[in-house]
Amino acid sequence: MAERENRRGPRREREEAPEFADRLVAINRVSKTVKGGKRFGFAALVVVGDQKGRVGFGKGKAKEVPEAIRKATEQAKRQMIRVPLREGRTLHHDTHGRHGAGKVVMRTAPQGTGIIAGGPMRAVFEMLGVQDVVAKSIGSQNPYNMIRATIDGLKSESSPRMVAQRRGKKVADILKRDEAPVADAADADA
Repeated sequence: MAERENRRGPRREREEAPEFADRLVAINRVSKTVKGGKRFGFAALVVVGDQKGRVGFGKGKAKEVPEAIRKATEQAKRQMIRVPLREGRTLHHDTHGRHGAGKVVMRTAPQGTGIIAGGPMRAVFEMLGVQDVVAKSIGSQNPYNMIRATIDGLKSESSPRMVAQRRGKKVADILKRDEAPVADAADADA
């Protein structure tokens, strides 16, 4: 029996080895009306990420705030997505996301720009590990919808390697295509 416990111990350590950072985005007091009056609880919205290209969000409800945060964090860790980043600091291309009435526009930015984004979107980018991005939320200001719209936009993000693999070409061919129109335009002017 002692051997089984020893085997389980290191496995748990390996599962928790990737350290995740988490950010509490919103906490709401919710009430349920019952026969004797009102019962109060708390709803928490948490964003979790490894700051190296993985991010997820979760929501949890409980009678106490710490329990709601714990539930939300566990859910966020279960539904993480991987997002390819250019040079580990920004997005590969401009993108937009949508959820309900919430729309977000995310644009790549040169080094040193920083994270120009509002509230819930900023939390997602910080947990993702993005250092330079310009983002704008349009429509809903509800943090739940803004985070879902941001995640929706990030899911559509693809790197040149992914595009090349999907098309059955080399990465160099994909990148040359982007630069070719500029060279052709210069030749036409001369």
